[in-house]
Amino acid sequence: MGLVGGLLMLPLAPARGLVWVLDQVVAEAEAELYDPHRIRRELADAARALERGELDEASYEMIERELLDRLNG
Repeated sequence: MGLVGGLLMLPLAPARGLVWVLDQVVAEAEAELYDPHRIRRELADAARALERGELDEASYEMIERELLDRLNG
């Protein structure tokens, strides 16, 4: 892109910057969502909640299935 193209695209610079920031936020959120340490910690928390009676067996199994899918996915 030459000088003229660069000048014509200059008004779009803030939008491109916003798109870049949003891409970074999404990438960080996905990294956190699929972090194995975080998933294992959430699984342990769910197991403790089941032992304390805060979760029933069906709810625990649903949480466990979701977390294991994230861990393997």
